[in-house]
Amino acid sequence: MRTSPGSVNRWLSGYTYRREGQERRMPPLWRPQITRPDEHLEIGFRDLIELRFVKAFLDEGIGLLAVRNCLEYARTYVDDERPFSTQRFRTDGRTIFLESVEHSGESRMLDLKKRQYVFRDVIIRTFRDLDIEADAVVRWRPYNGKQSIVIDPQRAFGQPIASKYGVPTVALAQAVGAEGSVEDVARLFDVPASVVRDAVRFEESLKSAA
Repeated sequence: MRTSPGSVNRWLSGYTYRREGQERRMPPLWRPQITRPDEHLEIGFRDLIELRFVKAFLDEGIGLLAVRNCLEYARTYVDDERPFSTQRFRTDGRTIFLESVEHSGESRMLDLKKRQYVFRDVIIRTFRDLDIEADAVVRWRPYNGKQSIVIDPQRAFGQPIASKYGVPTVALAQAVGAEGSVEDVARLFDVPASVVRDAVRFEESLKSAA
């Protein structure tokens, strides 16, 4: 997910702006899972997944106001503070979107025939690399949806890891850099060479996105 820290901070901390000479406050889209007494923002796994959806919708031209309205409506509809990352949203997301814009009156400003299909396609595409259990997202397969690499908040403190082997991808990539051989690292960590290659490519993709 290629999103600037400034955007994430605005979405999860809120921001102020001026209109007609008056300062106004826009609240956060939701409260982060991890709260700290200082102003340092930290996000949890479900926060991360929700942010992926917000970014995906914005990238498809759905405005932040429409996303905010949908999020607020979905909380009631799904009965979850983070509704985008739920099984219910995967199945009912388009209905939630259409009902939310109708309730907000924003339907007058949107090409709903076009936007409802855009919204549906984003939901389908974004859920492809997510695993759901007990009605909520529990794992993310961040490398092109492949099973070889997973982010699981219950394992390795949420670091990206080789899913069947538990080795952090950063450790595998750094070992390849030091050893100069994928095959040697595969033997060293007892991990298939194909998984080591995926880990290296995944870590390279993170660097290119920075």
